[in-house]
Amino acid sequence: MASLDKEVQIAYISSVNKALQFMDENLDTNLSLEMVSKVACFSPYHFHRIFKAITNETLNSYINRKRIEKVASVLIRKPEVSITQLSLMLGFTSNSSLTRAFKKNYGLSPSEFRKQKNSRFSKISKIESKNGQEQVVFEEYICSVDHLKNWIEMNAKIEIKEIANLELAYTTSIGAQNIANAYDTLVKWATPLGLLKDPDTKMVTIYHDSFKTTDPKKVRISACITLPTPIKASGSIGNTSIEKGKFIVGSFVIGLTEFEKSWNSLFVWMAENGYRKADRDPFELYHNDYRTHPEKKCIVDYFIPIL
Repeated sequence: MASLDKEVQIAYISSVNKALQFMDENLDTNLSLEMVSKVACFSPYHFHRIFKAITNETLNSYINRKRIEKVASVLIRKPEVSITQLSLMLGFTSNSSLTRAFKKNYGLSPSEFRKQKNSRFSKISKIESKNGQEQVVFEEYICSVDHLKNWIEMNAKIEIKEIANLELAYTTSIGAQNIANAYDTLVKWATPLGLLKDPDTKMVTIYHDSFKTTDPKKVRISACITLPTPIKASGSIGNTSIEKGKFIVGSFVIGLTEFEKSWNSLFVWMAENGYRKADRDPFELYHNDYRTHPEKKCIVDYFIPIL
């Protein structure tokens, strides 16, 4: 991609962003190369090459991984859903085909994964074994549940709110390690439009994948800016929205190293108070630039969509 003209790269990224969003919203359908490349407005052959260059995954690998991660997410959050239901829901031909694919990704069968006693408060990492192969391991969060309860009681104001539709401009980051670059791109687009001078403008991070089920290097994240007035995005920047709905809103004033702990504590609060996450994406909304805070703190609201 580095040798391509910059304008061509931007067009490619924009097309892949549309395809990523379409696939994530349609994992329960037959996502063929022909269908997805049509959404991206490229020929199947051309789109397949572009997609691999930008995401470092083939289209088929991406779709299979996302479906398996969807299965893992449901196994964690919905114990009442059977393996058979999941197989049918996500297009696997049988329980055994789902089990093979799931075990290849996580090193465990779906039923073994579900039995992990600490799965609600664990995250998945990949380490390299002696033979050079990646191996999935479950890491317990450093903080105990009691510690997380104490943390959120002392550091957050929590409310249940109905949120109106939120219009956004966004760019995509594949992997947590690339989020700063995504925001740099967004700021360069927003600055000449005067968006950063508007006091109603906020930065928003949407997490389309969970760090509990997805390798951090592959997590899809949208770096966003709110649009107080409608603006048609262009280039590698796209338009998206957060649909109105009910959310748990946790308001924090925290340091950069406390984001993960704050998310964990808010999900513990959700479970302890009998709420269930809806099948929509959580996000963060920022109220300040931490660099201007006297203690270098972030004033941030966390949003978890609930049923």
